[in-house]
Amino acid sequence: MTSSSDRSTAVSVDGTKTYEIRTYGCQMNVHDSERLSGLLEEAGYVRAPKGADGDADVVVFNTCAVRENADNKLYGNLGRLAPMKTARPGMQIAVGGCLAQKDRDTIVKKAPWVDVVFGTHNIGKLPVLLERARVQEEAQIEIAESLEAFPSTLPTRRESAYAAWVSISVGCNNTCTFCIVPALRGKEEDRRPGDILAEIEALVAEGVSEITLLGQNVNAYGSDLGDREAFSKLLRACGQIEGLERVRFTSPHPRDFTDDVIAAMAETPNVMPQLHMPLQSGSDSILRAMRRSYRQERFLGIIEKVRAAIPHAAISTDIIVGFPGETEEDFEQTMHTVREARFANAFTFQYSKRPGTPAATMEGQIPKEVVQARYERLVALQEEISWEENKKQVGRTLEVMVAEGEGRKDGETHRLSGRAPDNRLVHFTKPSQDVRPGDVVTVEITYAAPHHLLAEGEVSSVRRTRAGDAWEKRTAAPKPAGVLLGLPQIGAPAPLPPLETPACGTH
Repeated sequence: MTSSSDRSTAVSVDGTKTYEIRTYGCQMNVHDSERLSGLLEEAGYVRAPKGADGDADVVVFNTCAVRENADNKLYGNLGRLAPMKTARPGMQIAVGGCLAQKDRDTIVKKAPWVDVVFGTHNIGKLPVLLERARVQEEAQIEIAESLEAFPSTLPTRRESAYAAWVSISVGCNNTCTFCIVPALRGKEEDRRPGDILAEIEALVAEGVSEITLLGQNVNAYGSDLGDREAFSKLLRACGQIEGLERVRFTSPHPRDFTDDVIAAMAETPNVMPQLHMPLQSGSDSILRAMRRSYRQERFLGIIEKVRAAIPHAAISTDIIVGFPGETEEDFEQTMHTVREARFANAFTFQYSKRPGTPAATMEGQIPKEVVQARYERLVALQEEISWEENKKQVGRTLEVMVAEGEGRKDGETHRLSGRAPDNRLVHFTKPSQDVRPGDVVTVEITYAAPHHLLAEGEVSSVRRTRAGDAWEKRTAAPKPAGVLLGLPQIGAPAPLPPLETPACGTH
């Protein structure tokens, strides 16, 4: 760590300015941060080394507003940077994302050392706002009320060489009482299918072999275009892209989950046998209070249809425990739904007030100790089911895409890690030949734990891929790589060698 006395001169090689981005919240924010990185690198900045901890010329906070203490966390972090900024002339701090969209002027009042505040609709303005703040020597606050340009037109520094997010829509038309996202990200706006497919084709040309279609309510795609089957058509179109091995999407809403989507999933080979679909509650009365436009029977009916069409599908979900007014009977309905659905895993949350949402002021707020007890019961049940479902994988032979950073103990255990087609995490014995992230190995599952699978035998085959080539090329590059233009037709990347044989808050 650089000492305070050194920070005033701490810049990268050749005096190039450095940046650090701290991201909080959902996948949409993660993808927005990739764009912020691309914008800053296009403006001449380079990423600060890992562990910089604020030791950079520009520190950007990409914030989330769905947690009750999100603002406390932000101001605490900003406070820790204040003395660092004093010791480092020219350092700038920017705050963006959902909390910036929501709190606006409050941020600079509470933390006057912040240089730039920008919202969810104008992330493309960050470099201009930083320069304006530097020249005018005063904070720049610019919050657009509606989308200025679809974010995918912006330069992007992808975090992975082999897997990529592809945004198909922004915003949300739902009015869930626990969620503030629609107020901060606006009404749903869909990208044109041709633009989406062009971006995917450009990514594949760069070496990406897995994409995840991203939207606040991904399967409502088409409502802005006037085509109720637009999402299923998009999935099928992805199946026609040569070199695209894996397609995933997140997060769909049960209300919009139609039979044509299930058919497209089942009939398109590169759409993976995986579904993450938020339940939130198994109680019809709580779902009504949440303004969720489906009921338990409808939710379980979708799962039944998915499993009939895709028998090996791994289904995961989000659940909120302790929503205002939740009775013991309501909670038991959630437990019943979990038993019936047999989720591969579930992201469970204790309800916390989201400032600005209708649920925050509802009567019947549940005492913390009651919420905690219910939460523990639900987690115990889901752990049991996850383990039982994972045990069914023992003996299966799976193709695993090697991943980077998935196995924290891989160095100690001499294993590598990756994802099965259904997105289960698999740890496997390191083969004798060189294997890179993005390559694909074939393994037999020998052991199951609640949250991962183990393949202890020898790897039966290794398939080196263009995705692995792309990872190797990026890691060997002396300068930060992976900046892709959001509009693929502008300077499309050169093709790689020929192919070898082949969620924001919760919604």
